[in-house]
Amino acid sequence: MIDINDILVYIPTEQPPQPVVDAAVSLAARFDAHLDAIAVGYIPPGSAYVVDGGAGAAVAASEIFEMERQRAAQRSAAALAIFETEARNANISHASRSVEDLPGEAASALGAAARLYGLTVVLQTDATRDSYDNRTATEILLQAGGPVLFVPHIFRGTFRANRIGICWDGSRLAARAFKDARPFLSQAEALVTISINEAQVAPTEASARKLTEHMARAGLTTTLLELTAEHSEIQPSILSLAADESLDMLVMGAYGHSRLREGIFGGVTREMLRTMTIPTLLSH
Repeated sequence: MIDINDILVYIPTEQPPQPVVDAAVSLAARFDAHLDAIAVGYIPPGSAYVVDGGAGAAVAASEIFEMERQRAAQRSAAALAIFETEARNANISHASRSVEDLPGEAASALGAAARLYGLTVVLQTDATRDSYDNRTATEILLQAGGPVLFVPHIFRGTFRANRIGICWDGSRLAARAFKDARPFLSQAEALVTISINEAQVAPTEASARKLTEHMARAGLTTTLLELTAEHSEIQPSILSLAADESLDMLVMGAYGHSRLREGIFGGVTREMLRTMTIPTLLSH
């Protein structure tokens, strides 16, 4: 069985970190995995530049930059203190570190770091504000090359994935998410495969029914739910079904392009990041 041996958690510094800390620590305990935590103290971009020349201006700019770096370090240290307390109490193998950097550089570094881990855990983006935490979480998803578990703001307590919903449209991204989720699927008590508008989107050779056949060969029993919905209703339909089926986690492919190229996700993915009510494993 595929297992998860090491997990990375991105600890936010602009939003309450408790939901993502709770989820990541309980996941590490569940899989007996090592957990690394990184918090970023963001240095405002303007503090890195000198508008007017001259030695005096350069000295003043360096002083401002150092002052902002110290403030950034304090913010990340405060967030990591919450993580350290919970990780020690759970008696898991863990480590933590702080990064103080400009937002763009920090996001790229976190995206690269995530490529080494079996799973990365981040907090749901905050739809009410344009924050550096939001941009970094999105960049991690785009750059990780593996599964990223988004934890809702409303999450509290121990993470359990006893009932899992698999969003399936026969695409490469859906297949990637399904395969990345195998450690969770093999431990679940119940699996639900969610297919929406399959006649319009899924290739015949990768239909939801064929997926259920292959899952059965691997010892995974699933209930297939087939729905139809207008495009604008796909994401609400998924969340409604998740509530009706008492699901603990969703698995789905993440549509989008690099922030450097387009900066947007496909509509369903973007809306799921905004409105998710349960932890959602996404793969890009």
